[in-house]
Amino acid sequence: MTVPVHPPAPPATDGSAPSRPSLRLVRVATPQPPLQDERLPVRLVLPGVAVPRPPHRPGPRPRSAASAFARQDEFGPAWSARDDLPPAGDAGRRVLTLALEALSGRRPVTQLQPVTSPGLFAALSGRRPPRWCAEGTAPLLVGPVHVCEPVDGVAEVSAVARRGGRAHAVAARLEGVDGRWRCTALQIG
Repeated sequence: MTVPVHPPAPPATDGSAPSRPSLRLVRVATPQPPLQDERLPVRLVLPGVAVPRPPHRPGPRPRSAASAFARQDEFGPAWSARDDLPPAGDAGRRVLTLALEALSGRRPVTQLQPVTSPGLFAALSGRRPPRWCAEGTAPLLVGPVHVCEPVDGVAEVSAVARRGGRAHAVAARLEGVDGRWRCTALQIG
Protein backbone atom coordinates (compact mmCIF):
# COMPACT_ATOMS: atom_id res chain seq x y z
CA MET A 1 0.00 0.00 0.00
CA THR A 2 1.79 3.11 -1.22
CA VAL A 3 0.43 6.61 -1.28
CA PRO A 4 2.14 9.09 -3.58
CA VAL A 5 3.87 11.89 -1.70
CA HIS A 6 3.92 15.30 -3.35
CA PRO A 7 7.12 17.34 -2.98
CA PRO A 8 6.70 20.59 -1.08
CA ALA A 9 5.72 23.52 -3.24
CA PRO A 10 8.49 26.05 -3.95
CA PRO A 11 8.17 29.24 -1.96
CA ALA A 12 6.36 32.04 -3.70
CA THR A 13 8.59 34.90 -4.85
CA ASP A 14 5.92 37.61 -4.54
CA GLY A 15 5.61 37.23 -0.72
CA SER A 16 2.22 35.47 -0.74
CA ALA A 17 1.57 32.06 0.87
CA PRO A 18 2.86 29.07 -1.04
CA SER A 19 0.32 27.20 -3.10
CA ARG A 20 -0.66 23.76 -1.89
CA PRO A 21 -1.51 20.88 -4.15
CA SER A 22 -5.19 20.07 -4.26
CA LEU A 23 -6.42 17.14 -2.19
CA ARG A 24 -7.49 14.06 -4.03
CA LEU A 25 -9.00 10.73 -2.98
CA VAL A 26 -6.69 7.73 -3.30
CA ARG A 27 -8.43 4.37 -3.29
CA VAL A 28 -6.39 1.70 -1.49
CA ALA A 29 -7.16 -1.99 -1.89
CA THR A 30 -7.93 -3.82 1.35
CA PRO A 31 -5.28 -6.34 2.40
CA GLN A 32 -7.92 -9.03 3.11
CA PRO A 33 -10.15 -10.85 0.64
CA PRO A 34 -13.77 -9.68 0.52
CA LEU A 35 -16.27 -11.54 2.66
CA GLN A 36 -18.28 -12.66 -0.35
CA ASP A 37 -17.57 -12.68 -4.02
CA GLU A 38 -19.87 -10.11 -5.61
CA ARG A 39 -20.06 -12.16 -8.81
CA LEU A 40 -21.71 -15.15 -7.09
CA PRO A 41 -25.48 -15.07 -6.50
CA VAL A 42 -26.62 -14.88 -2.90
CA ARG A 43 -28.38 -18.02 -1.65
CA LEU A 44 -31.31 -17.38 0.63
CA VAL A 45 -32.11 -19.88 3.36
CA LEU A 46 -35.82 -20.42 3.60
CA PRO A 47 -37.39 -21.68 6.84
CA GLY A 48 -38.11 -25.38 6.73
CA VAL A 49 -35.75 -26.04 3.81
CA ALA A 50 -32.71 -28.16 4.61
CA VAL A 51 -29.35 -26.70 3.64
CA PRO A 52 -26.92 -29.31 2.25
CA ARG A 53 -23.85 -29.69 4.46
CA PRO A 54 -20.39 -30.27 3.04
CA PRO A 55 -19.05 -33.80 3.53
CA HIS A 56 -17.21 -34.35 6.80
CA ARG A 57 -13.49 -34.90 6.43
CA PRO A 58 -11.82 -35.79 9.71
CA GLY A 59 -8.51 -34.12 10.40
CA PRO A 60 -5.27 -35.81 11.30
CA ARG A 61 -5.06 -37.72 14.55
CA PRO A 62 -3.17 -35.80 17.24
CA ARG A 63 0.14 -37.40 18.15
CA SER A 64 1.64 -37.33 21.59
CA ALA A 65 5.23 -36.31 22.21
CA ALA A 66 6.06 -39.86 23.31
CA SER A 67 4.83 -41.39 20.05
CA ALA A 68 6.92 -38.94 18.02
CA PHE A 69 10.09 -40.34 19.58
CA ALA A 70 8.98 -44.00 19.53
CA ARG A 71 10.98 -46.28 17.30
CA GLN A 72 9.23 -48.31 14.65
CA ASP A 73 10.49 -51.66 15.95
CA GLU A 74 9.08 -51.21 19.46
CA PHE A 75 6.57 -53.72 20.72
CA GLY A 76 3.04 -52.58 21.60
CA PRO A 77 -0.20 -51.37 20.06
CA ALA A 78 -0.01 -49.08 17.04
CA TRP A 79 -2.57 -46.45 16.07
CA SER A 80 -4.42 -47.16 12.84
CA ALA A 81 -5.53 -44.63 10.24
CA ARG A 82 -9.13 -44.56 8.99
CA ASP A 83 -8.16 -46.21 5.71
CA ASP A 84 -6.86 -49.28 7.57
CA LEU A 85 -10.06 -49.83 9.61
CA PRO A 86 -13.41 -51.51 8.86
CA PRO A 87 -16.62 -49.42 8.74
CA ALA A 88 -17.18 -47.66 12.07
CA GLY A 89 -20.97 -48.13 11.98
CA ASP A 90 -20.72 -51.92 11.90
CA ALA A 91 -18.13 -52.01 14.68
CA GLY A 92 -20.17 -49.55 16.75
CA ARG A 93 -23.34 -51.63 16.46
CA ARG A 94 -21.39 -54.73 17.48
CA VAL A 95 -19.82 -53.04 20.53
CA LEU A 96 -23.09 -51.50 21.72
CA THR A 97 -25.00 -54.76 21.29
CA LEU A 98 -22.27 -56.79 23.04
CA ALA A 99 -22.17 -54.36 25.96
CA LEU A 100 -25.94 -54.30 26.44
CA GLU A 101 -26.24 -58.07 26.21
CA ALA A 102 -23.36 -58.55 28.67
CA LEU A 103 -24.86 -56.09 31.15
CA SER A 104 -28.28 -57.73 30.85
CA GLY A 105 -26.76 -61.14 31.65
CA ARG A 106 -27.37 -62.72 28.24
CA ARG A 107 -23.67 -63.25 27.54
CA PRO A 108 -20.53 -63.33 29.69
CA VAL A 109 -18.82 -60.02 30.36
CA THR A 110 -15.50 -61.59 29.30
CA GLN A 111 -16.68 -61.42 25.68
CA LEU A 112 -16.21 -57.64 25.88
CA GLN A 113 -12.48 -57.94 26.54
CA PRO A 114 -11.31 -58.15 22.87
CA VAL A 115 -13.30 -55.07 21.81
CA THR A 116 -12.68 -52.78 24.82
CA SER A 117 -9.67 -51.09 26.36
CA PRO A 118 -8.29 -52.64 29.58
CA GLY A 119 -9.55 -49.76 31.74
CA LEU A 120 -13.07 -49.90 30.30
CA PHE A 121 -13.21 -53.67 30.64
CA ALA A 122 -12.22 -53.42 34.33
CA ALA A 123 -14.90 -50.78 34.89
CA LEU A 124 -17.57 -52.86 33.15
CA SER A 125 -16.59 -56.03 35.04
CA GLY A 126 -17.11 -54.46 38.45
CA ARG A 127 -20.10 -52.29 37.51
CA ARG A 128 -23.66 -53.01 38.50
CA PRO A 129 -25.77 -52.82 35.32
CA PRO A 130 -28.57 -50.27 34.95
CA ARG A 131 -31.91 -51.52 36.25
CA TRP A 132 -33.64 -51.25 32.89
CA CYS A 133 -30.92 -53.38 31.32
CA ALA A 134 -30.77 -56.13 33.94
CA GLU A 135 -34.46 -56.54 34.69
CA GLY A 136 -37.17 -57.83 32.41
CA THR A 137 -37.35 -60.41 29.68
CA ALA A 138 -38.21 -58.18 26.72
CA PRO A 139 -35.60 -58.22 23.95
CA LEU A 140 -33.05 -55.43 23.66
CA LEU A 141 -33.31 -53.64 20.33
CA VAL A 142 -30.55 -51.30 19.13
CA GLY A 143 -31.74 -48.66 16.65
CA PRO A 144 -29.74 -47.05 13.84
CA VAL A 145 -26.16 -46.23 14.78
CA HIS A 146 -24.97 -42.66 14.18
CA VAL A 147 -21.25 -42.19 13.54
CA CYS A 148 -19.12 -39.07 13.98
CA GLU A 149 -15.38 -39.09 13.22
CA PRO A 150 -13.77 -36.07 14.93
CA VAL A 151 -10.22 -37.03 13.89
CA ASP A 152 -8.56 -39.70 11.77
CA GLY A 153 -8.74 -43.10 13.49
CA VAL A 154 -11.37 -42.09 16.10
CA ALA A 155 -15.13 -42.64 15.84
CA GLU A 156 -17.91 -41.69 18.22
CA VAL A 157 -21.05 -43.78 17.82
CA SER A 158 -24.48 -43.36 19.37
CA ALA A 159 -27.78 -45.18 19.18
CA VAL A 160 -31.09 -45.60 20.95
CA ALA A 161 -31.71 -48.93 22.71
CA ARG A 162 -35.31 -49.98 23.29
CA ARG A 163 -36.59 -52.47 25.80
CA GLY A 164 -40.15 -52.96 26.94
CA GLY A 165 -41.44 -49.81 25.19
CA ARG A 166 -38.81 -47.51 26.76
CA ALA A 167 -35.94 -45.81 24.97
CA HIS A 168 -32.43 -45.31 26.36
CA ALA A 169 -29.41 -43.56 24.84
CA VAL A 170 -26.12 -45.42 24.44
CA ALA A 171 -22.86 -44.00 23.11
CA ALA A 172 -19.29 -45.21 22.68
CA ARG A 173 -15.91 -43.87 21.60
CA LEU A 174 -13.95 -46.16 19.28
CA GLU A 175 -10.26 -45.79 18.51
CA GLY A 176 -8.37 -47.57 15.77
CA VAL A 177 -5.67 -49.80 17.25
CA ASP A 178 -3.77 -52.46 15.28
CA GLY A 179 -6.19 -52.38 12.35
CA ARG A 180 -9.40 -52.80 14.36
CA TRP A 181 -11.74 -50.65 16.42
CA ARG A 182 -11.40 -50.72 20.21
CA CYS A 183 -13.97 -49.13 22.55
CA THR A 184 -12.34 -46.75 25.04
CA ALA A 185 -15.45 -45.11 26.54
CA LEU A 186 -19.04 -46.28 26.96
CA GLN A 187 -22.03 -44.29 28.18
CA ILE A 188 -25.37 -45.98 28.87
CA GLY A 189 -28.30 -43.74 29.74
